[in-house]
Amino acid sequence: MNSIAAGQYLKILQKNEAKLLQEWMKKQTSSHAYRPDLMKEGELADESRQFLTLLLRTLTQTTSDDIAVGDWADIRDMLAQISRSRAVQGLTPSETATFVFSLKQALFKLFSEELESDPKALAEALWSTSELLDRLGLYTTEVFQTSREEVIVRQQRELLELSTPVVQLWDDILALPLVGTLDSARAQVVMETLLQKIVDTEAAIAIIDITGVPMVDTLVAQHLLKTIAATRLMGADCIISGIRPQIAQTIVHLGVDLGEVVTKATLADAFSVALKRTGCRISTSPTQS
Repeated sequence: MNSIAAGQYLKILQKNEAKLLQEWMKKQTSSHAYRPDLMKEGELADESRQFLTLLLRTLTQTTSDDIAVGDWADIRDMLAQISRSRAVQGLTPSETATFVFSLKQALFKLFSEELESDPKALAEALWSTSELLDRLGLYTTEVFQTSREEVIVRQQRELLELSTPVVQLWDDILALPLVGTLDSARAQVVMETLLQKIVDTEAAIAIIDITGVPMVDTLVAQHLLKTIAATRLMGADCIISGIRPQIAQTIVHLGVDLGEVVTKATLADAFSVALKRTGCRISTSPTQS
C-alpha cells in the first residue's frame, strides 16, 4: 500500500509543490555535493521540477510503493538518465545521490510544518517518505555505478585502440608499432585493428614492430602467432621487426617456433623486405651540381 498517496499526505504535497521545489533547490545548491562547475543552476532547477512533477503524478496513479513495478517506470527512466549524465560528467556517486536524498530534507521540513499538531501522522509521513526516497536514492546509485563502469570500459577500449595505430607505409604495406606490454585484452584489439585495416586498404604485407615491447614471454609470443595466423587468413603476410638480441635469446629459450615468419632487427629492414616482395624499390637520383 502506498501510504504517501493515502489520506492527507499527497494533498499536502500537491498543495505545496512550489514551496517544496524551492526548499529542495535550496538544499541542493547549499550542499557540499553541488558542482556548479559541472551543472548550471538552471539545468538543476529544470530537472528538479520535472522530477517532482513526475513523482507527484506517479503517487497519484499508483497504489504501490514498490519502485520496481510498472507504475514507477517513468521515475526509474528519469533517474537512470540523470545518473548516466552525471557519470559522464564526472560526478561522484554521493554527488549524484544527493539529487534524491536532498529532497528528503525538504519533505521533512514541509511535513513538520503541516502536521505539527498531529505527531502520529507526522511520524507516519516521515517514515513513508524516508523509505521511498531511500529506495529511489539507492536505485540512482546503482544505475550510476553501472554507467560509470561502462564509461571506464569504453575509455579503456579507446586508449587501447589509440595505443595500437596501424600505419600505411606504402601501397600494400602496413606497419603496426607496438609499445608497452601486450596482454590478452590489448592483443585482441591489436588483431581486430590490424585485420580491419587490411580489409580497408587491401594490403598484402603487415609489419608488426615490437621494438617498444619491453619483454617477450610465452604469452606475448602466442599472441603474435595468433595475429600472424589471422593476418594470413585475410590474404596478407606478416613480418616481425624489432627483434633485439635479448628477445631473440628469450624466444629460443622458450622454444617458440615462429615457423616461416620473417624477422628483422629494425623496422627499416622489414620495410625493405616488404618493398621487394611487392615489387617496389626506392632509388635515389644523383645530386645535380
